[in-house]
Amino acid sequence: MESHTTIGAGILKDSNIPLLQLSQKIALSHHEKWDGTGYPDRVKGEDIPIEGRIVALADVFDALSNKRVYKAAMTIEETMGIINEGRGTHFDPAVVEAFDKGTGQVMEIYQKYKEI
Repeated sequence: MESHTTIGAGILKDSNIPLLQLSQKIALSHHEKWDGTGYPDRVKGEDIPIEGRIVALADVFDALSNKRVYKAAMTIEETMGIINEGRGTHFDPAVVEAFDKGTGQVMEIYQKYKEI
């Protein structure tokens, strides 16, 4: 499971297309954690690219708040509780703060596209 970060980054690594270069950075860093306990490189804090820090939070929000074949969706309150518990350990505190400030917009998008 953990190798999907390096496999994805490897697929995208030689592109000269800016969007694919950004995608490569995100693929490699979106499972790193603010406290350095993530993977694949155990990068910590601001050494994690900001794009990876943002996608890490978005990925967890999506995974928790939506139904999967192996689990039911959590409520938004439960999801936000887990995200806030991860502030400063799993997630960049500034990214969590920005996410909290934009919760209204996030919920509009969530409601529009959930279970499409």
